[in-house]
Formats: sequence, structure tokens, C-alpha cells
Amino acid sequence: METIRLTMAQALLKFLDNQYVEFDGKEIKFVKGVFGIFGHGNVTGLGEALERQPGDLVYLQGKNEQGMVHAATAYAKQKNRLQIFACTSSIGPGALNMVTAAATATVNRIPVLLLPGDIFASRQPDPVLQQIEDPTDYTVSANDAFKPVSKYWDRISRPEQLMTAALNAMRVLTDPEETGAVTLALPQDVQAEAYDYPVDFFKKRVHHIERKIPSKAAVQRAVKLISEKKKPIIIAGGGVHYSLATEVLASFSETFNIPVGETQAGKSALSWKHPMNMGSIGATGSLASNILAKEADLVICLGTRLTDFSTSSKTAFQNPEVEFLNINVSTFDAMKMGAHMLVADAKVALELLTEELKKINYRSSHDTAKLQELKVKWNQEVDRLYEDERENGLSQTRVLGEINRFIDENDIIVCAAGSMPGDLHRLWRSTQPKTYHMEYGFSCMGYEVAGALGIKMAEPDKEVYALVGDGSYLMLHSELVTSLQEKKKINIILVDNNGYQCIHNLQVAHGSDGFGNEFRYRSEEENVLSGDYLQIDYAANARSLGAKGYTARTIDELKEALEKARKETVSTLIDVKVLPGTSTTGYESWWRLGVAEVSNSEKVQEAYENMQAKLEQARKY
Repeated sequence: METIRLTMAQALLKFLDNQYVEFDGKEIKFVKGVFGIFGHGNVTGLGEALERQPGDLVYLQGKNEQGMVHAATAYAKQKNRLQIFACTSSIGPGALNMVTAAATATVNRIPVLLLPGDIFASRQPDPVLQQIEDPTDYTVSANDAFKPVSKYWDRISRPEQLMTAALNAMRVLTDPEETGAVTLALPQDVQAEAYDYPVDFFKKRVHHIERKIPSKAAVQRAVKLISEKKKPIIIAGGGVHYSLATEVLASFSETFNIPVGETQAGKSALSWKHPMNMGSIGATGSLASNILAKEADLVICLGTRLTDFSTSSKTAFQNPEVEFLNINVSTFDAMKMGAHMLVADAKVALELLTEELKKINYRSSHDTAKLQELKVKWNQEVDRLYEDERENGLSQTRVLGEINRFIDENDIIVCAAGSMPGDLHRLWRSTQPKTYHMEYGFSCMGYEVAGALGIKMAEPDKEVYALVGDGSYLMLHSELVTSLQEKKKINIILVDNNGYQCIHNLQVAHGSDGFGNEFRYRSEEENVLSGDYLQIDYAANARSLGAKGYTARTIDELKEALEKARKETVSTLIDVKVLPGTSTTGYESWWRLGVAEVSNSEKVQEAYENMQAKLEQARKY
């Protein structure tokens, strides 16, 4: 057997550089490159290999370990999981900074390869700088924290172990059902150790991503179920995008007169103008979708995880005859809500169902005129909110309306946390698929700016807008510097409402007077954060980093800033001041929180009673 002598780190890069995926006959190089921040856990191992023998892998310098993984995750999501970046860190705090982002990728079913440095496998320098010592188990290191948030985890404690670990990593990363974060912990001494690797280990490998085809019996069971129902609805999830099923969904809904509600991950699957698109569904849903969900006798769940937001904490579906048909590549997701399961690729399933339902001339009993009336009324409500004028400042919905009207239909927005995801889900009007990029599986604060960088890398010819609150921006905006370094222009629209207003609103709605969520000075009299609002110049902060920064206090100033940002060739930030409490709520939706059962506040007691009443309407599984 022909061999080649390489360090483990060199071998890992050589292997990654020769991995490809094939989907629908199109072959794509799977690993684009490596994000990294070097430290003593990886600089002379993987760092040396990236410097001397990177192959065609590009190296990007992260500024925060969590941020660079968010960028890699957004890149993979925008690429429909067909191309990824790996991310490497030093040991200890550098590695642990990636754990939150690993969970974000795993929850959203997005492939990302994490290569944290690890402590010495030889144990000779113990305890090395930044090592966590467990006196009960000396095999434990900080990297064990990745286990619960990874879909595959391994520690390469001998250089020859790389071969098994790398193949398993690719198995999971390229599996639509199992994908998520994959962690290969790399002890710093082993990274630099050499081994005679078989040459054929580095041959070009093509991983075929095949569409999961259901059995004929499963399709017939689904057809029988649909045929017996009069008022079905479809919940379109992220799987619609990954399956490239947007056109098939449009045709299916039109042919059989089945209205569609979109999850956060599924939004933009249909144009907002499509007659069967009733808008968002669930806790942040439109009135149209939520009324139809309440009346539905069948809910066809298409490529969705059915989170509590999509189901309004299992209260959205009130028809006593309602049943669920879950179409998903994952049996874990397909069985939720006690559903009838059709374990299949979304596009394939819709095509097969279309063929069979046409044979029996099926069409739902939805009143077309009523569907259009619901859609028209909701569009009128969106128009009203987009024109919400306030005498004392800008409302959040007015700002979002102006941005929505300004940007091109092919431009991409990204958001993740705060009050904007709810408003964007309800109100944002997407025309083209993949122009609405919301990380709402983990709703991870700090994803937005890093995510915008990842999206821009995936879609370099499109304008990308990160819509971010002041809280999320303060938490993590370091990859703005990376965007400048790499000359990947992103646009950050920072909506400043003086704090964590989304959670403030939840507090107040459940009996609180507001506590600990607004950015205020501490009151000396009360010793709580109830003084004046902090005044922070975020535009100046962006300019200090090398970006362009603008401030908008009026709609005219916002319009002018948007025009200037579009013409810029470097990353920009627009600091928009909005009034707290001007986001949306209601529309037949509900979201369950744990309200205190015992409290000395009558308002909290009332909120608890309201919660108990609502729970009586919720499904139990």
C-alpha cells in the first residue's frame, strides 16, 4: 500500500480538500475553507498545516470564536447545506467560545465542522495553560462540553485515528437527517505528530445526497388521509428550501386549493404575493394563517421541526377533528404532534402526492373567496403597521416597512433575536426564495452580524442586510471587522430601542412592572436600573472600526442613509433610534411561559390564571 507521511493536521486538511457532494446531478466541493483563531492549542499544528499545505482551502481569520462559527453556519445555510467551512480554535476559552454557536448549528440542522485544540494527549506538560482538570476523570477536557451540542464528537488521541473520525464526520455532515455541528477535538501534540497515511485515503470522495423516497404504501396512506379532509393547511418549514421544493409547493397549493403558512425557516418559500400564501403561522403568525390553523382539520407539516412558536405552544389547532401529516426526512421530526408520518424528501413527497391526488380529483373545500378576503385584510394590516406614524419618534414597524420597500427583491436580510424576528415573520414581504434568513431555531443573540458575513460570502453579488437590535449588537459584532478585512461588504441596520425590549414586553405582559431589561442608569434612590436611558453612538462605534456609520432619527434620515449605504463599497452601519414597545403582538397567537404560581402581585396572579385557562386548549403531545 502506497503511503505518504504527514502530520495529523496536514492529513486532515488534505482529506477535507478532497471532499465533494453531489445533489440532483450537480457536484460541489464540500469544504470551502477554514475559519480560525490561533492559540497554543492549534497554532503549530493546524496553523502550520494551513500556512504550508492548505491546498485549495481558504483561511479566514475570525475575531471571536463564536462569531466565526455563526458566519460558517450562515454560509452553509445559504448554500442549502451543500458547502461548509470548518472552524478551528485554541484550547480552553477559545474552544468553549464555540459551544454556543455549535448548538445554534445543531438546532437548525446546519452542517459545520469544529476543530478545537485540546490538551496534550501525552499528558506530559500537565496541567497545560487553560486546561480544566477533573480529578475524577482525567480524560475530560473543556471540549467534552461539545458533546451535547454536536451530532458527532470525537477526540483524535493518536494520528491514525483521524481516518475513522474524518469519515464519520463526513457521514454526519452530508446527511440531511443527521446533520449539525461535528466536533473533532485535536490534542495539540497529536496535531503535530506524523503518520504514514495510505495515499488512497486522500482520493477524491463524492458524497451523494440522495432524496429520500417514501414507500408506495406510505404515499397511499397520506393520500387517503388528505382525501378525507375538507380544510387542510400546509406549514412550510426550512426543509422546503433545502429540498429546492419552492416551485413544487406553489403548484401543489394552487392545484389542491390548500393555503400555506410559513415558519421562520420556511419564510420566502412562496412569494408574499402568491394567492395561497397566508403569511407566517404560530406565535408570531399572521391573523390569516392563525384563523385557518384554528379551523383546519388537517395540518400538512412540510420540512418543519414544529417548534412551540410554529404551533403557538400547541394551542393553534382547535378543530376537534384535526390530524397531522408530517413530511420530513427525519423520523424524529416526522412523529411530532402524534402525526401520520411520511418520511421523505419534501419535493419528492409533493410530486408523488400531486400525482395521486390528481387521480381522485381531490380539491379542498376552502372557500376561495374567504381565503382571498383573509389575505387582503392581512395585507391591509401590514400596510397600516408599515405606515405607523408616531409624534415622539419612529415605530419599529414603520422602520421595517421603509427598509422592506427600499431594498431590492433579491437582497437578503438576516436576523436572529429580540423583537424584530416576530415583526419580520409577520410583516416582511419576501418575493424571492432564500432572501429571508432567520436563525430562529436557537434565536442566538449575536448571530446577525456574523451571519451577514457568512451570507455575503455565499452570495457575493447580492446586498446583505443584518437587522439587529442594540442588545444583540453589543453582545457580538466582532465579525464586522472580518467583513472589512475580507472586503465583503455587509449592511448593518441597528434598531436601537434602549435594551432587551422583547423580554421587557414579555415581562410586562405577564404581570411585571419591568425589571432589568432596559439600558438605563442605576437609580441611586431605588438602587435599580430605573434612571435615564443610556445614550450610545453605535454609528461612531462602527466608524471607529473602519466601517461607514450613519444615524437616523427620522424617516427622511433613514431613506438618505439607506441610499448612501447602497452606494458604499465597504461595510456600513445605520443606527436607527426607535420607540420601545412599538413591535407587534396578538393575532390569535399565544406563547407559553412559566408564570409564577405564587406571587404577592395581583397582576402576576392574573397572568397565571390566564395561562392556566390557555393551557386547557393546548394539545398534550
